[in-house]
Amino acid sequence: MQALNRALRKLPEWSAWLLGTIPLALLVSDVMTSQLGVDPVREIEHRLGRTALYFLIATLAVTPLRQLLRVNLIHLRRALGLLSFSYALLHMLAWAVFDMALLWGQMIPDVVKRPYLLFGMTGFVILLALAVTSNRFSIRKLGRRWHKLHRLVYLAALLACLHWLWALKLWTGWPLFCTAVILILLAMRLPVLRRARA
Repeated sequence: MQALNRALRKLPEWSAWLLGTIPLALLVSDVMTSQLGVDPVREIEHRLGRTALYFLIATLAVTPLRQLLRVNLIHLRRALGLLSFSYALLHMLAWAVFDMALLWGQMIPDVVKRPYLLFGMTGFVILLALAVTSNRFSIRKLGRRWHKLHRLVYLAALLACLHWLWALKLWTGWPLFCTAVILILLAMRLPVLRRARA
């Protein structure tokens, strides 16, 4: 484990970004070769959204991995978080372009009318705020408020899961498993469990 941890610590931040391009490259390849099934627009949107959630879960798992398994990926957490935001942005743009045809006047009524869109949009706004402040200047400027702001990542993750579950209208299988993982990661931050780990 120590050898693995030493190797992981040496991974440069660009390696996380390189890893992050793989899902997008696979999606582009499937688009070019018509491998997206009978509803390609839906598949594009869902794959981008799922990838955003996966990178968000990876971001949330960084601290528990260090505390429980001594696996240190702290230096990659910022890149993982920004990758999550990037895929969430692509997910939203795919909806705006393919579903809404950039008809901005119809987007707000559509979001208000459909709760799962409201959950998703709220989660995206949180991720946007976190992405904008994911730099040293913001850390210095906000001080302790920076940590409070970035705790909203858990709320964003929960909203993303609700968005996914509600859109699919399916509360079983893989979406429910991802939700359970996020709830566990959130529960690990509760004071009683943090004291137990210590």
